[in-house]
Amino acid sequence: MKAIILLVLVALGSLFAQEAVLDLTKLHSYADQEVPAYINRDNTPDNNPITNIGATLGRVLFYDKRLSKNSTVSCASCHQQEAAFGDPAVASVGVAGTTGRHSMRLVNARFANERRFFWDERAPTLEAQTTRPIQDHIEMGFSGADGDPDLSALVERVSGIELYQVLFTAVYGTSGVTEDRMQRALAQFVRSIQSFDSKYDRGLASATNLNADFTNFTASENLGKRIFTRPPGPGGGAGCAACHQPPTFDIDPNSGHNGVITSLGGGQDLTNRRSPSLRDLVNANGGLNGPFMHDGSKATLLDVVNHYNAIPALTQGLDPRLAGPPPRPGGPPPQPQRLNLSENEKGALIDFLGTLTGSNIYRDEKWSSPFDDDNELSFVVLPAEARFSSENEVMTVEATGVPRVTYFLKSSSDLETWNDGVAITADENGLLSHEIQDMPKAKFFCFVYRSSE
Repeated sequence: MKAIILLVLVALGSLFAQEAVLDLTKLHSYADQEVPAYINRDNTPDNNPITNIGATLGRVLFYDKRLSKNSTVSCASCHQQEAAFGDPAVASVGVAGTTGRHSMRLVNARFANERRFFWDERAPTLEAQTTRPIQDHIEMGFSGADGDPDLSALVERVSGIELYQVLFTAVYGTSGVTEDRMQRALAQFVRSIQSFDSKYDRGLASATNLNADFTNFTASENLGKRIFTRPPGPGGGAGCAACHQPPTFDIDPNSGHNGVITSLGGGQDLTNRRSPSLRDLVNANGGLNGPFMHDGSKATLLDVVNHYNAIPALTQGLDPRLAGPPPRPGGPPPQPQRLNLSENEKGALIDFLGTLTGSNIYRDEKWSSPFDDDNELSFVVLPAEARFSSENEVMTVEATGVPRVTYFLKSSSDLETWNDGVAITADENGLLSHEIQDMPKAKFFCFVYRSSE
């Protein structure tokens, strides 16, 4: 008896014309993406490595509006691929109003030295962060307060969706839905979102001396690079790299707040000590992925540079690196940072920040929505294994499914034209199995789940 794995093509010809299909036989590459050798930070925990199938489930959850109380908001509503997984609006729209802070870009979250998440670092891990917006009254509405259902109601909702029974079984071996399983899948997807194909990366890859000018940079971009990396003082630097450390440009975990202390709801907010990576501040077309800061108060990069050029005031919790030189006995009272950058130097710094933008993050299908315009995912394709017995010329085609759920076994001789298929219901153990008595003319088989939601 010989076992063979039967091949299935991702597009499956005209079988799923104009339908949203998730093909588990040909997964996108999430786990084995190329990461430059000079990137030496990775906050992926040992107990939740990125897998292709796990990140695929995370992708579906990330884009599914049914994870909000009234099925109108998904994670992707506030973290949009075309904005480096941020939001061009100052405040994002949730199920019960607008958010209290500007939505942080998620690009390169995996490569942050800071392992805590949210602007105020209230989530100890990315896994913990992923379901906090779901449990927020304003954002996605499963707060358990103010008349909201709690997270157990969401778990019950997702558990009752047959599509997720199929997907959770594919990832975890059983169909059980838990907060932990959702967190793990969502975190895998978010950590997979990376951007290392920028002009800066090309320059860095070919550089023999990191402090020397990059050969692919303009004179202004190289000037901006020097200003960014050099400390303030006679060398003419701005000291940006002290807090936003190259080559990932993520935030130093020991940072205080940056002097932006207003709150979208009014009053002061001194708790924001984290920021996203500075990569992809602008998009591939040169447009801004802003506004910037936790309150969205800086509409342009020039506004950002002007803020750091002259920090408004010394406030409690201000990062010491922005507080200016310490006072001397008999000298003037302390004052916040004054860089005294010229307009040319400000422009050069902005030009350099533009070199940190990639292109693949905005167009790669693996980070896009798997749903159609009606938020529907019609088909899931499962890999099938065949065993052929030469003794009785019987071929058995099998796959792992969800107990008592019906699938269709479809076949094709050319990967273009597929038959209507045979309805097969998985047994109590989730086994999908079908015997074919005569040697089939078809060469290719797959089990297909059709969503009824």
